[in-house]
Amino acid sequence: MTTIAYDAKRLVRNRTGLGNYSRTLVADLAQLLPQSYKMLLYAPDRGNDDLRSQVAESDRLHYVYPAKARSGLAKAVWRSWGIVKDLKRDKVELFHGLSGELPIGIKAAGIKSVVTIHDLIFLRHPEYYNPIDVAMYKAKFLLTCREADRIIAISECTKRDIMEYGGVEESRIEVIYQSCGKRFATSLTPERIEYTRQKLQLPQRFVLNVGTLEERKNLLLAVESLPMLPNDIHLVAVGRRTKYTDKVEKAAQQLGVANRLHVLSGIGDDDLQAIYNLAETFVYPSRYEGFGIPIIEAIQSSLPVVACTGSCLEEAGGPDCLYVSPDDPKMLALSIKQTLKGAAGRAERIEKSRIYVQRFENNDTARRVVELYNRM
Repeated sequence: MTTIAYDAKRLVRNRTGLGNYSRTLVADLAQLLPQSYKMLLYAPDRGNDDLRSQVAESDRLHYVYPAKARSGLAKAVWRSWGIVKDLKRDKVELFHGLSGELPIGIKAAGIKSVVTIHDLIFLRHPEYYNPIDVAMYKAKFLLTCREADRIIAISECTKRDIMEYGGVEESRIEVIYQSCGKRFATSLTPERIEYTRQKLQLPQRFVLNVGTLEERKNLLLAVESLPMLPNDIHLVAVGRRTKYTDKVEKAAQQLGVANRLHVLSGIGDDDLQAIYNLAETFVYPSRYEGFGIPIIEAIQSSLPVVACTGSCLEEAGGPDCLYVSPDDPKMLALSIKQTLKGAAGRAERIEKSRIYVQRFENNDTARRVVELYNRM
């Protein structure tokens, strides 16, 4: 039996981003890998019961935890170094780092490895990070580049960054887009949708943005475009608040549009789906992303999308979304107007985008990962 191991820290702890990627991929791989393959998920602890249960154990899929590590520091040391001893004990032949990291010494131990790198924003835009964190992330990235036999980049943009910042030859990198669930492509009842509107007191017409409210996400650009949009168009931003949120709200007051900006945090999945259904247009003005899952969710919800140039968002949304500079509020406002209800070509743009994102909705990602495993 062939044994493949996975770094499952994010799988059992993170509700979004890296956690979603890990859970979706491992669950799909469990369906595709032959019965002769054993899958071991190495996690520093049991994490969140709900998240862990989303990837159910079976005869050939098991979680593995450190035998002695109890403190946070001990768990971190185990994940970065001590885990190699356990991989050798369990006769692991291939290790997949799902969140951009590999344990130290895995190459010397003779264990093949592949790592998924999602983005290198900390190197492309270090101004958004603590300098100490940048130094630590950079050291881990360069170490991972040396240890990895193969690297999966989740976009062409990330591939270019890996080659530029890591000096990695192109032949070692494979672009495999991450998959996206189909939940947002399903319909909610009109009653459920209206319940969310009343519950959250949402306006009749609004442009939607989803994502952490941090400076890199550039929500300020959307606020600056509001005065140039019809007065009945509001902006609803859904995401975790940061200090940057105060800056955005202050700008809205200065521009006289504070009553048209609605910031929502702590929103559950069902309400989020309903909010997508209630919106008129989706705007994603981020300066830099590794991929851009919210764009796909919006398109699945039959929304037209306006996003920004400069990273990978064109890869996520496809050619029928609209893209503008992250520093041009006038062009953003003009593009939003072209996507509002009644605008020429709106329905066609939505339909073509919907066809485009179908490539992210099946298990093609897992199939290509299995092909990579087999080549290794």
